[in-house]
Amino acid sequence: MKSQSVVTDLRKKVFSAVARVAYESENVAGDLEEIPFLITPDEIPKYRESIYRERQIASERVRLAMGLSLRPANKPVHITSGVDKTTIADKYYEPPLMQVIPSACDKCPDNEYYVSDQCRNCVSHACIKSCPKGAVSIVNGKAFIDQSKCIKCGRCKSACPYDAIAHHVRPCAAACGVKAISSDEYGRAHIDNEKCVACGQCMSACPFGAIADKSQIFQLIQAIKKGDEVVAAVAPAIVGQFGAKATPGKIKSALLALGFKDVYEVAVGADVGCISEAHHYVNEVATGKLPFLFTSCCPAWAVLVKKQFPDLAGEVSQELTPMVATARSIKVNRPNARVVFIGPCAAKKLEASRRTVRSHVDFVITFEELAGMFDAKGVNPEEAEELPVNIKATGAGRGYACSGGVAGAIENCINEYFPGTEIKIQHAEGLADCKKILTLAKAGKLNGYMIEGMGCPGGCVAGVGTIIPPERAKVAVEQLVKASGQSVPPREMQDLAEKLSEMD
Repeated sequence: MKSQSVVTDLRKKVFSAVARVAYESENVAGDLEEIPFLITPDEIPKYRESIYRERQIASERVRLAMGLSLRPANKPVHITSGVDKTTIADKYYEPPLMQVIPSACDKCPDNEYYVSDQCRNCVSHACIKSCPKGAVSIVNGKAFIDQSKCIKCGRCKSACPYDAIAHHVRPCAAACGVKAISSDEYGRAHIDNEKCVACGQCMSACPFGAIADKSQIFQLIQAIKKGDEVVAAVAPAIVGQFGAKATPGKIKSALLALGFKDVYEVAVGADVGCISEAHHYVNEVATGKLPFLFTSCCPAWAVLVKKQFPDLAGEVSQELTPMVATARSIKVNRPNARVVFIGPCAAKKLEASRRTVRSHVDFVITFEELAGMFDAKGVNPEEAEELPVNIKATGAGRGYACSGGVAGAIENCINEYFPGTEIKIQHAEGLADCKKILTLAKAGKLNGYMIEGMGCPGGCVAGVGTIIPPERAKVAVEQLVKASGQSVPPREMQDLAEKLSEMD
């Protein structure tokens, strides 16, 4: 399958190498140190100005893939320093989740206007006339912007008839809807962890691969090798991620080949939350007891509310998220199971580590990390054996993977079980739009609404741990929803939701 970029290729190489060490190595520290040389084996650099920088970056990626933090730039710290703490069969995580790799950051200009070679030194000089600060002049027959005078208003760019003025914005900062990205004293990207909600859009946006999250694949593989009852809880966005021929039955077969004992649909947990939130809306919001209802399935959205709109935090649904509901339902029947959530989202790694609400999720990996595990074991899901799959989820739960799918599923449940109820819906995708919706709600302009927020533009299918383009993933999910035997969950799922919420 063709990858989306060279950055994703490099990330996969690291995940594959770390997974291979986890499965096969008897000398973990030594084999981890070898990975940067496996990725950059020649003397001629492919991506940077020197092989030494390439290997430095690969070394930091190895640490992040082990769940370790980056090494300080001004102290001698070995690549495998602290690795003894990570070679365990349990979740390991050193905060923060998202980190900028200093040696990989290209110090992109942030919010600056530059004149390109397209300038024709036209007679109009509209760029000069439009500038309120006199920052634009003609130098050597071409427009020139004095950065010391420029106030970044963009009027010169709008005025230029040849589009000869470019607006340079740091890609990671442009992608961050909560404005958590700034520049450090050396001009490198810096993440403000007080603002960051771990959506990972900055990681996807960086064309140099300078931002990465931490992985749990090594520890997960240790649990599998140990013989634990490790089961996979797979998000609906997985459809299409590993090729058009990778059916649910083949994906199950491929997961079993990695050492998983069984496979479950997270969409079943979505069904549990769907019917519960339908009851919540009808009984609390439609009656006017509560002003509105915020969905809770997207952890980046939920953290955004709590961090930047704390007075609205109580309106976030208290129903279990699909991941947690699925994990708890698995452990009702399999109390010794180690549940692994496999999905498109980096922020789920933090949700699974919450202490306020026990998640019952033992590990979280993304589709991208799973691809590394498949590669390490030589497993191709498209060529795997077709196994029977016990389909339990409905179209409603599977539709959670796309923006608008959560609210749409709840609306369908209300129409089915509470006909005649007036339903008002708003949904936002991308954190910038989410903030706008929250501002309107705070101002009292969305009373009576069910409000869905998705941190990633497009929903879960656009999560940072996905493999295929969001447009293709959306089509695949929509086809899966249409093919579902049942459109909405049965009402008795409300009873299951109550039982699961009472679990410690």
